Amino acid sequence: MVISHRHLDRRTVLRGVGAAIALPLLDAMVPALTPARLTAAAPVRRLSAVYCPMGTYMKKWTPATEGPLEFSPTLQPLADYKDRMVVMSGLDMQNADARDGGGVHSRIQPCWLTGAHAKRTEGPDMQVGISMDQVAAKAIGGETQLASFELALETNDVLGACDVGYTCAYTSTLSWRGPSTPVPMENNPRAAFERLFGTSDSTDARVRAKDMRRGKSLLDAVSSDIAKMKRTMGPSDQAKLDEYVDSVRDIERRITRAEEQAERELPTMAQPSGIPSDFGDYTALMFDLNVLALQADLTRISTFMMARELSVRTYPEIGVPEQHHGLSHHQNLPEKLEKQAKLTMYHLQLFSHFLRRLAGTPDGEGSLLDHTLLLFGSGMSNSDLHLPYDVPTVVFGGSLFGVKGGRHVRHPKGTPLTNLQLALLDKMNVPADRFGDSTGRIGGLSGA
Repeated sequence: MVISHRHLDRRTVLRGVGAAIALPLLDAMVPALTPARLTAAAPVRRLSAVYCPMGTYMKKWTPATEGPLEFSPTLQPLADYKDRMVVMSGLDMQNADARDGGGVHSRIQPCWLTGAHAKRTEGPDMQVGISMDQVAAKAIGGETQLASFELALETNDVLGACDVGYTCAYTSTLSWRGPSTPVPMENNPRAAFERLFGTSDSTDARVRAKDMRRGKSLLDAVSSDIAKMKRTMGPSDQAKLDEYVDSVRDIERRITRAEEQAERELPTMAQPSGIPSDFGDYTALMFDLNVLALQADLTRISTFMMARELSVRTYPEIGVPEQHHGLSHHQNLPEKLEKQAKLTMYHLQLFSHFLRRLAGTPDGEGSLLDHTLLLFGSGMSNSDLHLPYDVPTVVFGGSLFGVKGGRHVRHPKGTPLTNLQLALLDKMNVPADRFGDSTGRIGGLSGA
């Protein structure tokens, strides 16, 4: 390992006018003491949860056998990460049941990360429970600029009723700071970027947008400091810093391009400012923002909602012109089931971009994927029946967490999903005796 010329603090931040750019983990941030200590600093543990709503065609999702992982047709987009993934079957969400009637989707989504039963209400007196990510954020969020980072690919309306008898707040987020406190999720790339790095020297959004169109970048404000810092670095750190700066600049460019497209008159619909018109581009941009936040250690906890329950998005680009929610009511018709499986595969292809970026981003003596514990799933299995049982679930984890990949593990009927989430909190070194409706901790992550 190349030892840099001087030691940098892990929290080093370069500041310009109205901008602050944190740095990734560099060799120079590792204390240069004795030869025995010339290794990467203690790796940082990260936790991320990614949600896809309204279930899937379980026949094409579930691996045929337990034990060594044999990929089902739907899971094929994740094949490159076989050694990091464990497919979990038999996990239930009992507290998403229909005891109160109506509002199935609005009970299922908040239950996914809380394990709690959402109170039936269309008003502000919502009640559910703290979510797993926020349990972790309360324990370790003080070590970073942002305790947690929440991203979504759909609007986050919180007013009114979006389901029978249930407030929109229940389907606007995955994260709950407390039983009655939803954490807003950001769906606009510009706003997400500014949450990470601040704004330009103006508080006027129109002025900031004009600045970006003129080619101004937050990197311009700190370019001299970057150049000065590079002169003190070894070749390895210089290469890492160049790659990181290129990533930041690329994201700025993509946001600007999306905003320029949004100003054009479109024949069928108007795109919100800052959101690319192509869904694949939009998803990749938001996942790249998530990677950037983790890479710079601006946060260690993130949630990502690929769509919300009751989503009416259509996917004509893959031959699925039906609205997602309507398609989920497939009535066991073969044509609709095939389209639902096709839609899940598409979401997994988009999600695999996140895995690829994490795997390709150096972090200490490994990659971000090596040091990230990742939960991917949905809150129902058979979407036509709205079943919150045997829900689709995959865990990704590197050797840091002792996760043994390449397996399909089936748990006994009635095992709460929260038993897995409690085990994930253990892997994050976050102490918790119970969580949601947990009855214990599952086995199977380490292969024991």
